[in-house]
Amino acid sequence: MIELGQVIPDTPLAELNQQGMQNHTSHELFAGKKVVLFAVPGAFTPTCSEAHLPGYVVLADEIKAKGVDLIACVSVNDAFVMQAWGEAQNAENILMLGDGDASFTKALGLDMDTASFGGVRSQRYAMIIDNLTVTQLNVEPPKSFEVSKAEHVLSQL
Repeated sequence: MIELGQVIPDTPLAELNQQGMQNHTSHELFAGKKVVLFAVPGAFTPTCSEAHLPGYVVLADEIKAKGVDLIACVSVNDAFVMQAWGEAQNAENILMLGDGDASFTKALGLDMDTASFGGVRSQRYAMIIDNLTVTQLNVEPPKSFEVSKAEHVLSQL
């Protein structure tokens, strides 16, 4: 698992926006920026839709006021699903990223196998990245939702 002080892996991530499908790399997206990145096990799932993403939507301005250049949400879903979920959640200030093949999640060492529920998914976490280096890492224990909440991350900025 990635640790504090390490550089995030340079892997593909996808975004669907007004210009169409955009294929990025994590380094391209996060280099030279202070980033709050949070990950969810799946778009449109209960905790993710009722609490996790909405917390960041509500607190986006406060988080950015602390010097954050970018708030990004990643899930092992395709970019089409992430874009639709972002629209449904009014997440216009959050970059919704698809990690369709879980390459980013696996490179971080934050993948989990949910078997027949959904296969390989991301653990629930939040991290603060400063110019590609992890400065805070909050990984949730299974079936928990405390340390990756927007309110907790805001307190760490």
